[in-house]
Amino acid sequence: MGASAGHLAIATSGLSKRFDHVMALDRLDLGVARGLIFGLLGPNGAGKSTAIKILTTLLDASAGSAQVAGFDVAREPVEVRRRIGYVPQLLSADGALTAIENLNLSARLYGLHGTERAERVRDALDFAGLDGVASKLVRTYSGGMVRRLEIAQATLHGPEVLFLDEPTSGLDPVARHTVWDRLLELRRGRGMTILITTHDMEEADVLCDELAILHRGRLAACGSPADLKAQVGPEADLEDVFAHFSGAVMEQGGRFRDIRESRGTLHRLG
Repeated sequence: MGASAGHLAIATSGLSKRFDHVMALDRLDLGVARGLIFGLLGPNGAGKSTAIKILTTLLDASAGSAQVAGFDVAREPVEVRRRIGYVPQLLSADGALTAIENLNLSARLYGLHGTERAERVRDALDFAGLDGVASKLVRTYSGGMVRRLEIAQATLHGPEVLFLDEPTSGLDPVARHTVWDRLLELRRGRGMTILITTHDMEEADVLCDELAILHRGRLAACGSPADLKAQVGPEADLEDVFAHFSGAVMEQGGRFRDIRESRGTLHRLG
């Protein structure tokens, strides 16, 4: 981390969330520099999804504070929402609509109109690689195509910060790598800050500039993949890092129906 406050896209201080007698997030202190891909790792129930929901203004914290793109998530939620994109675990694209219809609906929600909306939708289809199937119903798409569409929807308005909860869960290896390419393009080409949660150690190693490992709601470790591996041992990989700091072993998480069912299962467990 180590960036000054002015260079942080995401900052939390003592961020906590309690559900009845369960402390889902316990005094989380994080600083994510602008222009990074930052990964949150942890077993189910570690607090990853809770953290994302607070940072995207979908859930109120019990204590502590958080800023996203320079705005306080509790006091300035509207300003935060204007500057972020969010792709949840659960399916967000409508299978009964075409890709063009999904994108136009998102564009209207972002307040995009006329020529600007048409240009943004056209660019989004090109970015997602869906030009040739733009008029087909999304329920006929593969899981990878759906995920690319959802990322395109979430970035139509050019957000400063993009949040993705388990971006490649349920996808085959080829689809996973295609999604990774899109995320790297957003970081390199647009300077976008991206925060992801993942159970995929290869994904974390390939994509993330920095990682935070959560365990029982607390921050167990934070640093670059290389630094974290060096802390554990000269031959360590991220599986070893995860086991060392959390005492657990990661489990890695088709078509439209497959990705919907996979994400539904993850949501119930997470």
